[in-house]
Amino acid sequence: MLPPVVAAVDGSAESFAAAEWAAREAVRRDRPLRLFHAWNWHPRQGDGELATAAQRHLARRFLREAENRVRRACPDARLVPDQLVEGPATAALLKAADEADLLVLGSRGLSGFTGFLVGSVALGVVARAARPVVLVRAGEEAADEHFPDSDGSASTLTGYRDVVLGIDLGDPCDEVIGFAFEEARLRGARLKAVYGWQQPGPVGLGAGDLGLVDPARRAGEWLGFLTAVLQTWRDKYPGVEVAETVTEGRPQSVLVRAASGASLLVVGRRVTERPAGPRTGPVTHAAIHHVDCPVAVVPHV
Repeated sequence: MLPPVVAAVDGSAESFAAAEWAAREAVRRDRPLRLFHAWNWHPRQGDGELATAAQRHLARRFLREAENRVRRACPDARLVPDQLVEGPATAALLKAADEADLLVLGSRGLSGFTGFLVGSVALGVVARAARPVVLVRAGEEAADEHFPDSDGSASTLTGYRDVVLGIDLGDPCDEVIGFAFEEARLRGARLKAVYGWQQPGPVGLGAGDLGLVDPARRAGEWLGFLTAVLQTWRDKYPGVEVAETVTEGRPQSVLVRAASGASLLVVGRRVTERPAGPRTGPVTHAAIHHVDCPVAVVPHV
């Protein structure tokens, strides 16, 4: 069987929205969908078998509710048997990601993550997962991925909104770029590649540095570089329309603004072995907390 799209469910509105988004994505990818629940049990929380039975009953109820929502919202999704795992939740989710084509989690942005996806657990999964992870807000619906109808009403019959790619021209990564192009292809959407740059200060300039030229010329140089980086991918995906945007400003702010009204934002996360542990990086961190559309975090070396 092909690796499934896996949606983590914890009974929250965010996780149910994530399950429905994952179902639509599974159909786009022609992959099965697996609903997943993990929970931590501690002896102090209750009386042994009774507490375990109660927790399992609650978990099954969450999974049934998610399944019912998926079948109503996306009847074409191919559901495979769900998975219920007793924690630790972070380790269980990371293992699920290893075996998935894509892992989808619910998130609450600046308010943090809910249910078993609280704080360090969810951020730990995003920072350590070997496969792409998509974060979905509560209330995300199928029509949100599409442009409104001619009368301004929500519709799933119109074209898809842009897929936005946040690209680092200092270290452009094939894994991230390729993921974004494929997502745009699956939707028949335009790919909007965005790069935010800042004018270096005098101390940061070296001989012949691009910062010696005026901002307009510098922006043109960056745009030319972005075009060159994406050319191979344009050739590989000739049916994908590409819009390139180079903007002066803090990369975090530039990307958050560019993702407004998008169907999906794609950002990268470098896989490193740091003494302080895995991190998402400032741009990806800002995207996770401030962008309203679904955010795909793609690991790369």
